[in-house]
Order: sequence, then structure tokens, then C-alpha cells
Amino acid sequence: ADSGAMSASFIDNGHRARYDLRPATRLDILFQGGQYVEYLFGGPDMPSILRDYSALTGRCPLPPLWALGYHQCRWHDYTQPDVLALAAQHRHLGIPVDTLWLDIGYMRGYRVFTWDADRFPDPAAMLAQLRNDGIRVVTIIDPGVKAEPGYEVFDEGREKELFCLTDGGDIYIGQVWPGDTAFPDFVKPEARAWWGRLNAKHVKSGLAGIWNDMNEPATGNKPPDRMRFGGGKFGHERYHNAYAMLMAMGTVEGLHTAMPELRTFVLSRAGSPGIQRFAANWLGDNMSRWDHLWLSMPMGSGLGLSGQPFVGADIGGFGEDCNPELLARWMQHGLMTPFARNHNAIGRIAQYAWSFGEETLAAARDAVRLRYRLMPYIYAAFAAAAETGEPVQRPLVFDFQYDEAAREVDDAYLLGDKLLVAPVYSPGVTSREVYLPPGTGWYNWHTLALAHDAAPHGIRISAPAPPSHIPIFARAGAVIPLWPEVPPSTADYHPTSINLIVFVPPSPDSHAVRSALHEDDGVTTAAARPGGDAARLVTRFEVARQGDVLVVRAEVEGRGYPELRRERFRVSFVAREGERIEEVVIENRGEAFERRFEIERQS
Repeated sequence: ADSGAMSASFIDNGHRARYDLRPATRLDILFQGGQYVEYLFGGPDMPSILRDYSALTGRCPLPPLWALGYHQCRWHDYTQPDVLALAAQHRHLGIPVDTLWLDIGYMRGYRVFTWDADRFPDPAAMLAQLRNDGIRVVTIIDPGVKAEPGYEVFDEGREKELFCLTDGGDIYIGQVWPGDTAFPDFVKPEARAWWGRLNAKHVKSGLAGIWNDMNEPATGNKPPDRMRFGGGKFGHERYHNAYAMLMAMGTVEGLHTAMPELRTFVLSRAGSPGIQRFAANWLGDNMSRWDHLWLSMPMGSGLGLSGQPFVGADIGGFGEDCNPELLARWMQHGLMTPFARNHNAIGRIAQYAWSFGEETLAAARDAVRLRYRLMPYIYAAFAAAAETGEPVQRPLVFDFQYDEAAREVDDAYLLGDKLLVAPVYSPGVTSREVYLPPGTGWYNWHTLALAHDAAPHGIRISAPAPPSHIPIFARAGAVIPLWPEVPPSTADYHPTSINLIVFVPPSPDSHAVRSALHEDDGVTTAAARPGGDAARLVTRFEVARQGDVLVVRAEVEGRGYPELRRERFRVSFVAREGERIEEVVIENRGEAFERRFEIERQS
């Protein structure tokens, strides 16, 4: 019988690879060049494999808190007043938003590191005004540099021999947005350093992060094969797959130079093993289709299992036209993924949260607000990823590896290790089947009803999925930290209380369940200082039921941080029908505690 035990292999080779899984008794692997270096991970558990793999390839550092908020993007020819109006509309409609994004239209003729002065006469003033309203801005930067004498970026790159060459020694020229385009040779350290300086200068205007696109690298209608790296020493196939990571390395170096005390944020379209050390990834140019909504689930979870926890799809779909129901369902799903950005293409109908009327707006706004209430829980999941390499969005098999039914689920996932999310991915659906794995039990997040007790076997249920929300379930024994209110953005938000929802184990004699709350300033690198100098507070909860007594313990690590305002926990309990525990307030500024609560029986 299948024991469920796992092992893993990583072949450290950047060339094009082919894996053939079709033979029943063997695995065929072909790399089109390079060396053979293979790492084997014995497991037998998936979390231990990810822990070891991420120790080898690197882990995603704790991102800035604002990067976990809601992002609004559109490939559109905005003007400076348009961007300010877009921010104002989010605030007017009560839709939290942390970041607005600018696609290639903000540039002067698609020249990277420029602004179109007609559309954006004073970018610094615009960015300052938005920042005062708690909104940050990220702009796109492609690797392609317009091959135009007189354009200072091209002139400098050519003079210092920082562009990729052909086998004849000429600068390789592709065809991308600005026309004839040269590509930085990121294999050369001096090219990465140069690119970093350009990014550092670019963000000095007040930008918060950088969006790396077209970095496979995409070369338009010119085949990339003649593009060589390392000053012409290496063929294209040697570094094609590593190009995006090398670009991100240079970008992050520049951001560290420009903002040495702040955590960096870079979003990349492409990547290879190790990209998680430098950038988040989105899932590329998807379409406004129901099957692409579904596809984002196994894709996002798969990247999580590959060591990249900071992932998400373009909410609503990038290409084609969205519609009211699809946008509502995609917002409900996308806001429960690690990276939550609404984005679509030029020439397509708008898909802002308000674009399709009141019903869609209400569903979208509720989805965004739920994410902001859950921000402490989501942040703790990212802290765990930074510490252990575990995914933020993960397939059920990651936590329920030895349950055969859980291995087959590809239309639901876990966000962190305590919330199970079951998106709606077909039109006209008002309920859907959900598989709830065995263990401590599961509660319906919306109704607070016990959906599955602590039975040793999982069950399939029909879960309500009205237009207002998608099915979400919380694991029994979990302590889910919530912000007490919904702020307009994460900017400078340090509440005096944190709400804790404790989902009471239904079994009278449950094993302990552990949860965490990670608090820091959310933006600086102070939380990552080594040893006891880290400016943070980590509260680790343990919940266990002993008959009719619930024991909640909290251990605390860290010395705190200057912005900490939290004075108390407001603790509410969710229990099975016929049981209850009164809500309590625990005055707490970072102290460990142990509390015992009597579970009342109700007739």
C-alpha cells in the first residue's frame, strides 16, 4: 500500500529541461546542457523537504506589510490627475488599497527610468500626495533599453559595455515596446550594479517598489538565441532561465542603496530557483476566464511547493473582458492568496471593484475588507515562510500528506495552516463540494458552525457559496488574530487591541494546536536583526481542550518595537452547538500568559 511518504530531488542546472512522467516505472529527465548536480531530500514529510530545499536555495525575506495589502493595476494611459482620482475613488467607496501600479504608459516613449512629462508633470508631488493618504506606487521596469543614441541609459550601457552581445560582438538588438531594444548583461556584476543604481535613482522620486516584466527575457519578433551573456562568453541557453533572477538581484541591490532601512519589494514575471530571495512572482498574462481562475489555484500552490511563497494571479484576468460574476468570484478568491492585485490589459473593459454595479462592488469590497481584518494572520504566515520556507498558499497535501483524498484536491487550498479556502470557479454556482481533511475539526468561517468534528476520516460536504462570499473554513484549535477594524491601508496602522478568535476543539481530549501572532513596524529591516536585537514581538499560542476546560497558553519572544501600541487582546470563542465560552478581554502588552476557560453546556 502507498504509505504517503515522500522524497524529493533538485537538479541544479539552469538549462532547458524536460521531465517525462508518463512511464509507469521510471522518470525520464533531459537537460540540454550544463553540469549534473543533484540534491536529494529524504523527507519523508513534505514540510521537512521544503525546509531543507529552502535552506539550500534561500527563503523569502519578510516582506513589507503594505505589499500584503490590496493592489490596483491596469495597463492604461493614465495621467497624473487620473491616478489621484483612482486613489480618491477607492477611499470614497470604502475599498482599502495599499498600492497603485503604473504600467508602461507612464514612460516617455517606453524608455525605462523615464516619466512622460505631459502625462505626469510632477511625479514627486503626486507620489507624496498619495503617500500622505496611505497609498504607495509601484512602476513597471522592463529589461529592454531603447537602442537610441542620445538616450542616456542606452548611451551609458553601450559606453561601459554592459549590454548583451551577439556571437559577432555586436550589441544584441530585440524588438520590444520601444522598438529596437538592447538588453543588460545581468551575468556581469557591473551590469547588475549599474541597473541597481538606475533603480535607486528612479525610486528616489517616492516610489515604493519595482515591477519587473518581460524578463524571460522577451525579445519580441527577434529570436533570443543570438543573445549571449558574460561579455559574449556564454550562449543564450546558459543563462536564459536565470536572467530574471539576476535582474531582480540588481534591482534589489539598488533599492537597498536608495532605502537602506526599508524592506524591498520587487515583483517579477519570470524566475528560477532562488528568485524568492529577491522578488515575488505573479502568474503571468492570464485571461478573464473561469478556467483561468481555477488554474491559478494549482499554479499558486505549486509555486509554493517550489519554494516561492509570495505568488498570485492577476485578479479578474489580464486579457479578454471580465464580467460582473467572474470579477466578484475572482476578488473573493484572489484576496485570499499571498499576492492580491487586480490587473487587466489595455483595450479591455475596466474591471475596477466598482466597474460592474452595486452587487459586484459589495462582494469585492467585502473580500478586500476581510483580507485587511485577517492581516495579522496573513503576516504571521509570511513570517513562518521566512523562517522555515513553508508556503503561504499550499495544497491540502502539504498539511495532510497521509490522507489520500487530500492529495487529489486541486480546487481548494490552505492559506497559512489554519484556513481552508474553496473558491467558486464556475458561473451560476451557489454551493460547492468541499473536502475537509481529518484532524481536530473544521468550522465554517461565515456561519461559525462546526462543519466537521475531529473524526479520523475526512468528509465531503456541500458548502453554501452565495454571491456574497466563497466557502472558508477554520481549523479547530486555531487562534486567528484579526485587526479590530478595517483601515484604509496598512500605512501607519498600529492598533491598541488585537482580536483573537479561538476555535474550540470539539473533542473533549484534543491534542494541542499552535498558532502565532507576529508584530513589528511592518516596513523596516529592524525585525530581521540577528539574535535578541530584532525589533519585533512574536506571540505563540497553544490551545488544548481537557474535558470541559479550554487551556490557552501564550509564549512571547522579542523585545518589542517603538511603534507598538497594542494593549490588549479581545478574545472570542467559537464552539460547537450546545457549548459556549464568554468573550474576554486580556490586558496584554507583550507578556506570556496561561488562561483556563470553563466550557458552558447549553441545553
